[in-house]
Amino acid sequence: MYKFKERFLEHYSKITNIDEFCEYCIKPLNKSIRVNLLKISISKLKNRLKEYEFEQIPWCKEGFWIKGPRTDLGNLLEHSLGYFYIQEAASMIPPIVLNPDENDLILDLAAAPGSKTTQMACLMKNKGLLIANDVKYDRLKALSVNLQRLGILNTVITLKSNYGFKDIKFDKILLDAPCSGSGAIRKSLKTLDMWNPNMLINLSGTQKKLILNAFDSLKEDGTLVYSTCSIDPEEDEAVMDFLLKNRNAKLEKIDLDIKKSPVILDYDKRHFNDEIKKCLRIWPQDNDTEGFFVAKIKKIN
Repeated sequence: MYKFKERFLEHYSKITNIDEFCEYCIKPLNKSIRVNLLKISISKLKNRLKEYEFEQIPWCKEGFWIKGPRTDLGNLLEHSLGYFYIQEAASMIPPIVLNPDENDLILDLAAAPGSKTTQMACLMKNKGLLIANDVKYDRLKALSVNLQRLGILNTVITLKSNYGFKDIKFDKILLDAPCSGSGAIRKSLKTLDMWNPNMLINLSGTQKKLILNAFDSLKEDGTLVYSTCSIDPEEDEAVMDFLLKNRNAKLEKIDLDIKKSPVILDYDKRHFNDEIKKCLRIWPQDNDTEGFFVAKIKKIN
């Protein structure tokens, strides 16, 4: 049995059922895929993978939990051909909330390795223009490979500071922010070893800078989706509260077929803006997935 740090247990016991949370932190993730409709239909992929069991992910029509004779799905021919993308079920939520359109100019500010980038390109039916940016060249290699494998044609890769897009105004922006990964511990137990409270404060500072710059790169009436695979209020609700205090932003309610938990408005002697109730907070135990936080933001006059 994995031994959790006392500071970790003390920290999260204040905001969730700590026993249930820890149980799911060390529970293996269910295998999930997203069918690439640019290359194949759902029925044809199911026919090719007859020995596998497909279970629909409620919030993503092309997303499925999948069970079968082999768990190394990345070695299947159909994966190499780009017929599907291996993607955690909760990770599929932010692009769906952003709802990209065929005519949109979209920025994926922290794109690599490309799960959400390729999902958005598919939702755009390879039309419009999608800028996929990252700050590290090594990460862009994986992004490039995934774009080519899935047949993505509407996406331009950029290697640019996350603060450097103020001269361009976008219809929609996805900021899947760098975070502590506290909602995705079950994907990598190393996250538990690295976790510490000071890291949360430092990351929150970076996230606040990123969200202001992303918001400033939106067109009037544009949409920004902010997401993390963290379940820590310092990286989620506190960042939203900071944005609402510093910009003319409006939060919109997220309506998905998913089990969710209440957002955390009272934290560390602070009360956050009640508008944050419109955001989506899911713990790993809510849907047997990774934990995620997602906010849908409109830029208003």
